[in-house]
Amino acid sequence: MSTRTLQQQRIYRLFEIFPGASVWIAVVLAVVLSFVAPVVAIIFILLFDLLWCFRVVLFVFYLAIAWRQFRKTSSIDWEARLKTFPDAKTLFHVVMLPTYTEDISVIRATLASLRTVRFPLSQMLIVLAGEERDGDRFLANAEVIQKEFAGVFGALLCTIHPKNLPEEIPGKGSNMNWAGHRLQEYLDEQGIAYPHVVVSAFDIDTIVHPQYFAYLSYLYLTSPEPTRASYQPIALYANNIWESPAAVRVGAFGTTFWIMAELARRDHTITFSSHSMPMQALVDVGFWEKDIVTEDSRIFHQCLRKYHGKYRVIPMYLPVSMDTVGVGGYIESLGRLYKQVRRWAWSVEHFPYLLWYFARDAETPLWIRIRLIWKEWEGRFSWATAPVIMFLMGRLPLYVASQQGSELALITQAPFVLQWLMRIAMVGVLASALLSFALLPPRPKHAPRWAPLVMVLQWLLVPITFVVFGSIPALDAQTRLMLGKYLGFNVSAKRSFSKTRNV
Repeated sequence: MSTRTLQQQRIYRLFEIFPGASVWIAVVLAVVLSFVAPVVAIIFILLFDLLWCFRVVLFVFYLAIAWRQFRKTSSIDWEARLKTFPDAKTLFHVVMLPTYTEDISVIRATLASLRTVRFPLSQMLIVLAGEERDGDRFLANAEVIQKEFAGVFGALLCTIHPKNLPEEIPGKGSNMNWAGHRLQEYLDEQGIAYPHVVVSAFDIDTIVHPQYFAYLSYLYLTSPEPTRASYQPIALYANNIWESPAAVRVGAFGTTFWIMAELARRDHTITFSSHSMPMQALVDVGFWEKDIVTEDSRIFHQCLRKYHGKYRVIPMYLPVSMDTVGVGGYIESLGRLYKQVRRWAWSVEHFPYLLWYFARDAETPLWIRIRLIWKEWEGRFSWATAPVIMFLMGRLPLYVASQQGSELALITQAPFVLQWLMRIAMVGVLASALLSFALLPPRPKHAPRWAPLVMVLQWLLVPITFVVFGSIPALDAQTRLMLGKYLGFNVSAKRSFSKTRNV
């Protein structure tokens, strides 16, 4: 914002205000209409629920496609297929692992999983990116890790991001920006060409599928214009799923299934959480932005800007497994879940970003600009409003109308119609519940025998989690942006004990 004129800053602020304002206008209007014109409100809610039933059916359809692709992809020996490509021997994979305050056991477990992948470890470069704000811990951890994993990978680089640099906010994006430039210096020194390097930006607790890098290499070597694409795996939050509270588990699986459905809808896919992308693209855009919270999806939009819409996401139907936020006590875990969802919902910051830059970008096709801007707004609007309208406000106009003594057929039949629409919408919950068991890691010995029963009953919490850990944190994030109360980066706690492979 500092490089913009005062007038430009005011225009950008209007763009930031719009998403939150549109949500609050819709919520207030729904309440007012419930009292002033309950019949109009009932018609609106019926149409809204009907639309959501259609979206649920669509969700289940794409989830089924993604599940089929996942099963098919998991059954293929990608390492064997890769041996038929001579160029695979010149391809390097960089794994970026930003860390802040994590215990060494978390770092050790992640590197141990990387050690067992079915891809030549000599072609893998690990970047352990620490923070000066946690300098003593990081340097001590780095020293131990370098000794334990000496000679295992092609290189194990440790970087430390200085604190209080100008035009930055503390967080993952600024850390990886610093580490990315250090990586670029290393590649230049080694004479490794950028198009021969694929960078995987992982959370520090990421446990990869054994064939992740073989599959990624295959996609990179067979896709047209591979340097103009990011590669998005299935994000599976299952490392500590058996130890997490029920609401956290529902939220974790809900996120996984949303990602799977989005992967099947290629025109809807953007990068999220742990993902991979070309080093060439990172260099072209100047690496991750240093002053934002949601750097994982912003990097995709940076590439869209740079290449004027000619950038895409290629789905990877293999999982990477990470921790849920279910660390600590029950109430503490729920608080962490709320903050995590709010941080994800802070991706609403992409709407003013895209609107600002695409408004003046004549080189990007108009239909691409309109589609992306609409998707950013509509997705965040529905995220904040749909649970409230469906579960909380759906009965309000019916109650008001009944109190007024109305006997219109629409009003008397509306409760039954709403009930059937909600039953249809529960198909999505049923599909998610069934698939969740297929993705569960084996029950650990310390988990009680009746724990699987709880895994079934937990899906009864969906209406509550949909509102409390869906709509409300999204509304919180959009309201903060609307008021100019910018959100800082919140680090999710990681487990401090050994992890098992769940992918």
